Amino acid sequence: MTDHDKVAAEAALLRAQLNEHNYAYYVQDNPSIPDIEYDRLIKRLNIIESDNPK
Repeated sequence: MTDHDKVAAEAALLRAQLNEHNYAYYVQDNPSIPDIEYDRLIKRLNIIESDNPK
């Protein structure tokens, strides 16, 4: 697996996790993680995306 593949896999995992947390928060009105953890996931995804533009 190349570095690019690893980064792409991490980004895909983060997106999936964020989608699950968004569903829990907005649809079920039942946050699954603390806000600070959600913010950490968003920040990591933003860093990956800015460092690896498509």
